[in-house]
Amino acid sequence: MRPVTCNRFQLSLFILLMLPMPALAIPAITCHCFTDRSYDPAHPAVADPYFLATTQNSFFAAVFGVEKKTIVLKKQKGLSADDLWIAYWLAARSEADPEILLEQYRAKGSWRQVAAPLAIPVKSLGSRVAEALRSNAADECLANAVVDELLIRFRFYAEAELSALRRAGAGNQELIMASLIAAKRRQTATQLYREVKTGGTSWGALLQQAKVDPADIQSEIMVLITKQKRSS
Repeated sequence: MRPVTCNRFQLSLFILLMLPMPALAIPAITCHCFTDRSYDPAHPAVADPYFLATTQNSFFAAVFGVEKKTIVLKKQKGLSADDLWIAYWLAARSEADPEILLEQYRAKGSWRQVAAPLAIPVKSLGSRVAEALRSNAADECLANAVVDELLIRFRFYAEAELSALRRAGAGNQELIMASLIAAKRRQTATQLYREVKTGGTSWGALLQQAKVDPADIQSEIMVLITKQKRSS
């Protein structure tokens, strides 16, 4: 049996060495595609992952002024949502190129080291983000701080409600989705989040009830952001 195993290993090694170098250098790809993209009353939660992802991407595109498809492509190529939130936030506060910041992060492995030379004032950086960088928080916590800064600055949430939802376990996608639906209905984001988490409803069902077409989510978010800017 041992010679057979050895021969298989040698054959695999030969095939690997025959591959062109670019093929060996291809990064891992994170699938960011969804089979279910429409609400099905018979399976009300089946498309929720898509609704949550597209709502987050729409919010990202709106606040940073980029094409949503650009963000989707970056995620398909393996970039995490956390790294994108952080890179684009630091770029927006310093006028740096987010692509360069992402390259620096890949080289240094630390957003704290990337941010330090930018010398962004705390007022511009945001107290939450500044504290997360100072304490060398995990990337997820730093990205959450970025999203919290945006949600507060655009007045999607009051401080107390946002903090309470975070303590209850709400993630970035859920916070953005809940705030969008709450703006369309006479319910708070907290009520909506609890309904979904207790199994009483789904995000797809809530979108249907709020008469928000998934194809119009980005425009709905843009309207909400514009309204908040005018009132501030």
